[in-house]
Amino acid sequence: MNYPHPLLAREGWPFIGLAAVASLLLTLLWGWQAALPAYIVLVFVVQFFRDPPRAIPDVANAVLSPADGRIVKIEKVRDPYADRDALLVSVFMNVFNVHSNRASVNGRVRAVHYFPGLFVNADLDKASTENERNAVIIDANVNGENQVVTLVQVAGLIARRILCYVHPGDALEKGQRYGFIRFGSRVDVYLPLTAVVCVAPGDVVSATSTVLATL
Repeated sequence: MNYPHPLLAREGWPFIGLAAVASLLLTLLWGWQAALPAYIVLVFVVQFFRDPPRAIPDVANAVLSPADGRIVKIEKVRDPYADRDALLVSVFMNVFNVHSNRASVNGRVRAVHYFPGLFVNADLDKASTENERNAVIIDANVNGENQVVTLVQVAGLIARRILCYVHPGDALEKGQRYGFIRFGSRVDVYLPLTAVVCVAPGDVVSATSTVLATL
């Protein structure tokens, strides 16, 4: 279990507090019926920023899902961040998914690259190259051999804030929380061509607990 944080993501505390205060004020001023829309907003905000603990699968050389969501693409592409041919596995998150992002592998951060961009629907293919995004290149040691895994946080139609908390040189452990994306987005995972993918398009996956592939 890798869970060094509360059940509600710290990124959501200001939003949850604001929604709770607004709901209480409306209740005191005009009663609970008038405040009902505010309570609905409060429930939505709380569910959006939930951040539950997740068990780490005991699978050798596993690449774990960095996000909750649905697999929308698996294909051979060019990884523009690590400059190599790679297998791309894309996880699309809707507004009802947990939006905490977690490390897929044990390794060391080689580089972090942020790119400003558009905010088209993250479910579209062009979101991977045209939207605002943040790429984390990780050097993973697998059986004494270096394997590169690139995790790319991609903003979506509603998402307007990508948060990344790691820097070049940082050591990462599987399941470690490394970032957050607010309100709908996707995470692209670029894997070595030798990786064995364990999911298929349309599959629903969970951050940390779902094995995307093995190296």
